[in-house]
Amino acid sequence: MSIIKGKITRISGPIVYAEGLEGCGLYDVVDVGEKKIIGEIIRQNEGKATIQVYEDDTGMKIGEEVVSSGRPLSLKLGPGLVGTIYDGIQRPLKNMFEHSGAFLVPGERTEPIDTEKKWKMTVAEGVSEGSEIFAGKVLGYVQETESIRHKIMVPPTVRGKILKSFKGDGEYTVDDVIGITELGEEIKLSHYWPLRNPRPYAQKLEVSQPLVTGQRVIDVFFPLSKGGTAAIPGGFGTGKTMTQHAIAKWCDADLIVYIGCGERGNEMTDVLTEFPTLIDPRTGRSLMERTILIANTSNMPVAAREVSLYSGITLAEYYRDMGMHVAIMADSTSRWAEALRELSGRMEEMPAEEGFPAYLPTRLAEFYERAGRVNALCGQEGSVSVIGAVSPPGGDFSEPVTQHTKRFIRCFWALDRELANARHYPAIGWIESYSEYAEEVREWWDKLDPRWAEVRLSALELLKDEQRLQQIVRLIGPDALPDEKRIVLTVADMIKNGFLQQSAFDAVDVYSVPEKQIAILMLIMTYYQRALKVIKAGAPLPTVVALPVKDEIVRLKSQVPNDKLEQMKEVEGRLDEQMDNLERQFKRA
Repeated sequence: MSIIKGKITRISGPIVYAEGLEGCGLYDVVDVGEKKIIGEIIRQNEGKATIQVYEDDTGMKIGEEVVSSGRPLSLKLGPGLVGTIYDGIQRPLKNMFEHSGAFLVPGERTEPIDTEKKWKMTVAEGVSEGSEIFAGKVLGYVQETESIRHKIMVPPTVRGKILKSFKGDGEYTVDDVIGITELGEEIKLSHYWPLRNPRPYAQKLEVSQPLVTGQRVIDVFFPLSKGGTAAIPGGFGTGKTMTQHAIAKWCDADLIVYIGCGERGNEMTDVLTEFPTLIDPRTGRSLMERTILIANTSNMPVAAREVSLYSGITLAEYYRDMGMHVAIMADSTSRWAEALRELSGRMEEMPAEEGFPAYLPTRLAEFYERAGRVNALCGQEGSVSVIGAVSPPGGDFSEPVTQHTKRFIRCFWALDRELANARHYPAIGWIESYSEYAEEVREWWDKLDPRWAEVRLSALELLKDEQRLQQIVRLIGPDALPDEKRIVLTVADMIKNGFLQQSAFDAVDVYSVPEKQIAILMLIMTYYQRALKVIKAGAPLPTVVALPVKDEIVRLKSQVPNDKLEQMKEVEGRLDEQMDNLERQFKRA
């Protein structure tokens, strides 16, 4: 590949202008200046290029050299990705720390994947010299971690149809050639992929299976499908990051890609220190064995923040292509949008609303639309689910990033300031939140518990009734309401405290299996129906509310472990018994 050289003509923060780069393509990678800072051509006009640099360019001078190798900004994909902590442009931070200390040194180069480590590859059945191949065909397997079995596949860029030579079982580094096609193309354990290009797949599928998170408010009220898109908007301190942490820890995805995009360093530190110590409930091993972290904190170069989302989604697509279900946590897309705004301002582009560039919706769409459930080229089903945090200033959901995000996602978990102030977590408000996946996952829930759809709607309707009644209570007090309405307030509190509120510090309550989730809600709604009946029969409200079983139901979330759900039946029996006694006592002639 020919080397093209140019000269810097102007510097504007992370935007550098250069000339003499005829022959370079859009999004080609360049080494900028004496320090050879990584940059990307984002605008090209007859050799006059606009370059976005991904490192600190302090001290750079006009006239310094710009060198292009003629390839787009790409990620190196292969065994060794899982469990690694990268910055936005796939530099392993641990290696960089060991090499140059705690601060990123401009121009620092490190291999994204360990090139010396040998991986034991087991050849897939039926693969040998002379075998027919196609893009995505599985050639062998590598045990990347105890939790992840990495498939070595034919890269999508390979055009050859026959394996002219193949090495077979053995130990190889990621750069060793394991096969050659009839066209002379080399196949290694690793390959490069342009991060701004979506990876190909065979067929896009409907999203019909929920991503089980163990968070009751999400799984029951506002479910997310595997391959779906969700946003968590909320003001400062409402729990966006903690909600994402909880989902990342407990959801039933095969792999987690966590992107800390422009977030505070202390929040990423929590992730870096906590995740390795957590035990994955499915495997019984460290959570880091199924996690890739991208840490691009607020004190890192702003341009790398812009590219970190694309890095994360490309890594997710790579593992999706192996037939895995991958979940991405992007925290936060608002900081990413702010990076776009800064870069756009540096390029003197005409701003749109609140200074954001006019192409903000397009960029958001490009990101979220790479989610989905697909038949991968290897013949297996895989998915990428995207959960993006949004940080609207002052918690104002009418600002551009939140509004544009709503256009491209189908699940909206709106965090409520009042709930957060009341220490009610997750602080997902049930009035503004919604999920368009409820109908699509209904079949899955029907197989588990056919009562889900009905009890979900009944509970949501009751919470809406409670909100309307609270307005009356604030005006004239609760005593003005009849008992049939006051019981609504009582049961709504039971739903809030006994179902929706969930403690991350309680060993039992931190995660609820779907069976437990629906069982708790059913008991609460059964209590409501029975209570309403006895109140209409003449029972006074204080007597109904004073039933011991009421507090039992509220405490179920933390007192009944996921593997002892038979205890729910005992509580249900006591509920029936106590309500039957009231019915007999106040039965009308």
